[in-house]
Amino acid sequence: MSVVSVNRKAALALRRVTSRALGPHQSAVVRIGFAAAWLLFLLRELPNRRELYGPGGPWSWDMAQQLIAGNGAFTTLMWSDSGVWFEIVYAVAVLSSALLMIGWRTRTMSVLFMVGVLSLQNRSIFMGDGGDNVIHLMAIYLVLTRCGQVWSLDARRKVRAERVVAAGGTAPPDRVGPLLWGVLGVALLGTLLDTTGGEWWVIALLWTLWLSQGLWWAVNRHAPRSEPRALLDVIANLTHNATLVVIMVEVCLIYATAGWYKIQGSRWQDGTALYYPLNLDYFAPWPALSDILASSGVIVLLLTYGTVMVQVAFPFTLFNRRVKNVLLVAMILEHAGIAVLLGLPFFSLAMIAADAVFLPTGFLVWVGDTTTRLRRRLTAHSPHEADGGERDGDGRDSGGGRGGDSVPDRRRKDDVGSGAHDPTPPVPPGTGVDSPLVR
Repeated sequence: MSVVSVNRKAALALRRVTSRALGPHQSAVVRIGFAAAWLLFLLRELPNRRELYGPGGPWSWDMAQQLIAGNGAFTTLMWSDSGVWFEIVYAVAVLSSALLMIGWRTRTMSVLFMVGVLSLQNRSIFMGDGGDNVIHLMAIYLVLTRCGQVWSLDARRKVRAERVVAAGGTAPPDRVGPLLWGVLGVALLGTLLDTTGGEWWVIALLWTLWLSQGLWWAVNRHAPRSEPRALLDVIANLTHNATLVVIMVEVCLIYATAGWYKIQGSRWQDGTALYYPLNLDYFAPWPALSDILASSGVIVLLLTYGTVMVQVAFPFTLFNRRVKNVLLVAMILEHAGIAVLLGLPFFSLAMIAADAVFLPTGFLVWVGDTTTRLRRRLTAHSPHEADGGERDGDGRDSGGGRGGDSVPDRRRKDDVGSGAHDPTPPVPPGTGVDSPLVR
């Protein structure tokens, strides 16, 4: 291979990772999945919230303060021991999860989602399990991604604004974004009063995100087609793509370590490991079903060995699309089985959301198209839908990035990312697309 050919491929690869945010559908599914998992968990534990994370729990505020002083964990619940403050933090966690799931102001909601997850989980660290650990990590990663490009209210708002501009009109200015930016700036002052010695990098990240969004808004408003604007877009794309790679590596590490640790266990070696949890009352929401499976030694043996083989083999199949997709389906079915048989729905939903980063783009686009068609059939009586409406259910018509994002093209079947440049005219600065706190 000649040097010119190598340089050309390197240039094309660099252009690809800087010109657009890859994997828009995958990042959207990750956003929806983790937001839904955390939201459902918070709603289920709503009656028990004070015992789990609040002042009514056995892990008292003083005990938590002593632990956090030693491990440096970040949690806003240590700012005050007031029951009112706890209710505010819990309400913000619930609201931000719901709004992140539907993609309303995803840039803002991803930050509030992270703050809510860290605040509650770090307040009572002994209340979590493996699924909570995954949500903990992904909440931080989502802040760095452009996860609202498709399947979000932000994407639909962008499409509407572009259509107004294409028709010769003027897109309405966005007033909600700057208002949220100002309110969050006031809220961030609380980090300056934090005396618990929380993780400094979390506080630095929050301030950096807040300041960067102010800079983004200023550049979009006063120099929308300048070199600084293009540079900001490149940085955002690189950050998104790098974070997406980190998420993939994280998922591979989870399965690789879990698989190799299982191999070392004697119960996994003799094929009886799954027999024991199936006979525990605590992990038997459907006792009759658990008894049927546990009574068959062949089924227990196959499920035990199959679990280990899938987890160990998956990281090695990423470069073979067909084999990877087969194992991906097997892992999703495995987590669905864990949710039903062992009564761990939130752990399973979190892991399925993490697995979604490897789903093929073609499949996700098909799901989006099918959902859009079903929605239109159900709302066919609406005059707006009868006229066509905006195609916000798939990647072709819902770009919705941080300004300058490309609109995904369903003809591309790459596992990570697909896109073609948006043919619609750019939206003027200061509108609902280029304003701060809009992803």
